[in-house]
Amino acid sequence: QVQLVESGGGSVQAGGSLRLSCAASGNIARWYSMAWFRQAPGQDREGVAAIRALTAARNTYYADSVKGRFAISQDYANGTLYLQMNSLKPEDTAIYYCAASAQYIPATTSQVLGVGQYDVWGQGTQVTVSS
Repeated sequence: QVQLVESGGGSVQAGGSLRLSCAASGNIARWYSMAWFRQAPGQDREGVAAIRALTAARNTYYADSVKGRFAISQDYANGTLYLQMNSLKPEDTAIYYCAASAQYIPATTSQVLGVGQYDVWGQGTQVTVSS
């Protein structure tokens, strides 16, 4: 059974950095795409960054709100997914979730960052950014 376990969350002041990790167990070779989502209190879960792991180019996709500040990467030796978050803002405060999809997802940002495209989720890790 595949499991995703996030770590690396915490509290940081605005302008600071955090690096989230998502350890994947099980048959990681089947995951077509992996992504990071976040959910702030009272808001819908939204896509932050994604990587199409099984494509040769391993394309990455970002929400406009984090482009230039966040970077998604993956260690293909063990499947661990990372999210490097720099220049953090108070509006980045949320629970961050790792997710994986075994199905083909069309190569548009809106599709690859769509919540409904992913079928395995981690338990989440809290990120709090203070001003």
